[in-house]
Amino acid sequence: MKIFASNVIREIDNATCEAQNINSIDLMERAAGALCCEIISRFLPSQRIVVVAGPGNNGGDALAVARMLFEQGYRKVEVFLFNVVGKLSHDCDEERKKLITMDGIDFTEVKHDFSPPYLSENDVVVDGLFGSGLRQPLQGGFVMLARFINESGAYVISIDIPSGLFGEWNENVIQRDMIHADLTLAFQTPRLSFFFKENSEVIGDWKILDIDLDAAKMKETPSDYMLVEASSVRPLLHKRPLFAGKRDFGSVLIMAGSTGMFGAAIMSARACLKSGAGLVTVHSAKAGMPVLQTAVPEAMFEPDRDDNFISDMTIHHGHKTVVVGPGIGTNDRTIDALESLLKNCKASLLLDADALNCIARRPSLLELLPPHTIITPHVGEFDRLFGKHPNSEERLKKAIDMAKYYNIIIVLKGHYTATVRPNPLRVYFNSTGNPGMATAGSGDVLTGVIAAFLAQGYRPEYAATIGVFVHGLAGDMAAAEYGECGMVASDIAAYCGRAIRSIINREKNI
Repeated sequence: MKIFASNVIREIDNATCEAQNINSIDLMERAAGALCCEIISRFLPSQRIVVVAGPGNNGGDALAVARMLFEQGYRKVEVFLFNVVGKLSHDCDEERKKLITMDGIDFTEVKHDFSPPYLSENDVVVDGLFGSGLRQPLQGGFVMLARFINESGAYVISIDIPSGLFGEWNENVIQRDMIHADLTLAFQTPRLSFFFKENSEVIGDWKILDIDLDAAKMKETPSDYMLVEASSVRPLLHKRPLFAGKRDFGSVLIMAGSTGMFGAAIMSARACLKSGAGLVTVHSAKAGMPVLQTAVPEAMFEPDRDDNFISDMTIHHGHKTVVVGPGIGTNDRTIDALESLLKNCKASLLLDADALNCIARRPSLLELLPPHTIITPHVGEFDRLFGKHPNSEERLKKAIDMAKYYNIIIVLKGHYTATVRPNPLRVYFNSTGNPGMATAGSGDVLTGVIAAFLAQGYRPEYAATIGVFVHGLAGDMAAAEYGECGMVASDIAAYCGRAIRSIINREKNI
């Protein structure tokens, strides 16, 4: 699913009206109908609902919703239209005219002084003050109104986007001056700002409502940002040939583990095998041989000459994919070995965990990364590599810059893991996964999953994007069985094969 900028959404709205031979207010009515159905599905007609509407089309949506709720028997609807400059958009004014002709509806048009209504935690507020077309932060009385609503404890439903939040970047915007929604109902596609951690308390839960915007226009309109769903992953998956052999699915060399951290190597290897790699070899400290051979007997073991850590990363066989990082530590000899590998590696390369920490200790290694190398940092690892960042928005901007500069693929892990592909730029936000995956070893499993797709011949950017989706889906399946508090990383690895099967078979749970 493409994620469009706010100005592009308006172009798509206009194209929809032209293609479907309708007026903009007809599209507004359609949107309001979808909003009304969603509200009706959640609240009884006895619920008190306070609608706050602004002077633009977002306010028009809110007025139309109020009218439709009243028509459906919701008699405790109170409407406040804020027309403080004495100018409404054309469609908002039309919706106002419809509303004021209705007998019995509680409607107030605010032009000057405003006495706020009583609000409690038992009430519902529909926020239609300002949508994604807002150009500057809320000011003056609107800030006071936002704070009043936030402090009331009422359940807040924001139309399109919480008032005060911008659709894309929100640098230097003060969140306490925005309306904080419990539920945000957006139209057709999510907004980029939905995917940043700092905005989650403002957006609350969010849901996309289909209002039948012109599909042809959306398809032809480019976007640098995408939300990855099963429907976009399924066509990318290769069918396994009937007469295939194990070597047809690639050979992976995983350089992982050291004394005290052999579990990382086990989880990466197991996930790699569970995700379809034909052959997996683990190169690790010599002391890890009995552990790895027992825990993952399907994987071959290549001992390092050192007993406790990896001191040599020479590639001895024609592996299609090389993975470095999980649990290797940051010993100076390990860093030396990594430097030698980066200078000589011709295989597809994936770096994670301590490989990134090694590079952070010796930043000159960044210049040695082969083109299309995949790195998979979490927030801490990313900041150690590229400097401290105040928020996830700035971190993503930096990831985009670094992916372009080094011509690498960056998998920036988080709730909506972002896979950043350079040249041409694409940022793929993941839609699977849950908080139960915030557990030790989950990242090691992801490394193995991505490596398996690399080994099977997928292009690096596709291997990363598919791997992240499969990893998240396997995590969702594990959570369904064990609960978010009870699942561990090995549970995620165990579900990888079933996750892939469910995507291929179009199972309903995705």
